[in-house]
Amino acid sequence: MKTLGRFLLVSALLTAGAVHAQSQGGADDSLSAARACMRAWAQHPFTDNPPLRAVSGSVRVMGRGPAISDRTVTDFPVLVVVQPGVNVMGASEIELLNPNGWYCLRAAVNVMGGMDIKLHCNAQLASATSGTTVMSGENAAKGVSVMGAITVQRVGCGKS
Repeated sequence: MKTLGRFLLVSALLTAGAVHAQSQGGADDSLSAARACMRAWAQHPFTDNPPLRAVSGSVRVMGRGPAISDRTVTDFPVLVVVQPGVNVMGASEIELLNPNGWYCLRAAVNVMGGMDIKLHCNAQLASATSGTTVMSGENAAKGVSVMGAITVQRVGCGKS
């Protein structure tokens, strides 16, 4: 069991590094992700080349590292590409709180921990990639989850 645990930890850290390196991509990567998300939404208010806003991703290991948060509220629909979020052996929370936000996750990776996405009740969420779950619970964000869970919690419902 110790060998399996070490293997999983090393795999998790390598995955975190690879996803973080991918997050350093430019506007082409964000546009590609946005187009994948627009295909996932049945209907959306955007053109083929929409203006994009990006939210920085982060890598959290054992509860340490920056959180991902978007609290900017707009009066119009905005497509927001959320750069990769990686959580290894701890808890992580992503706040996506714009009621007019159309959030596109480039990648969500959770290994041996819990990743909770707080999404405004009126916001939209899609993933640019398909999900993978290994020995895990819920994977609501369609990210990669190994021995953990990725959940989406709607917040702000009933408030203006």
